[in-house]
Amino acid sequence: MSKPALYYATLSPPSRAVLLTAKAIGLELELRPINLLKGEHLTPEFLKLNPQHTIPTLIDGDVTIIDSHAICSYLVEKYGKGHESLYPKDLVQRANVDARLHLDSGHLFARLRFLYEPVLYYGSTDCSIDKIAYVQKCYEILEGFLKDQTYLCGNEVTIADFCCVATVTSGNDVAPIDEFKFPKVHAWLKALAELPYYKEVNVEGAEELKALFKAKLAENRAK
Repeated sequence: MSKPALYYATLSPPSRAVLLTAKAIGLELELRPINLLKGEHLTPEFLKLNPQHTIPTLIDGDVTIIDSHAICSYLVEKYGKGHESLYPKDLVQRANVDARLHLDSGHLFARLRFLYEPVLYYGSTDCSIDKIAYVQKCYEILEGFLKDQTYLCGNEVTIADFCCVATVTSGNDVAPIDEFKFPKVHAWLKALAELPYYKEVNVEGAEELKALFKAKLAENRAK
């Protein structure tokens, strides 16, 4: 049986969320890198796979899934035997995980993209305090969810943690997290950093993206 194939980029927080999920359940993927800055996600061949031209994109036999949150839940459902706590079967617990996944897609990642995309792709010089503050408002939400627990949905890690942490750690240089205002967010980041596969899968890509953003911003401002 062939391995599921993942079109991905280490720069991409959603890609890293899927990679964290795969590592957590011990699933080996066939990795197919896509260079976003060169527009490889906009080629006719890729658009046939994914008209939304987003990564990650998963191909599993004759199944194609194009959203990182959907991919993470699919992988746990199909391949995560013994790791069901990552995406619980219980209706209420699963609804809570789904809600945090929507927090990532609707707020965390959306706001990071609002800050990063114009600089990375369109030559913008705008890294205003308003855009940074818009990202940092999300930390207040995370702090509230983490008030009485280790992870976003309780005291066991879930795919919601993977999706949200991949986003947060991709912007926390430009939009710093005040450790005095948000101690639970700092504790959450520390807890996830202790996972044996976390550094390998998430840290390098997050640092690469932050460095690229700073370099592009400086380049745009020098023109």
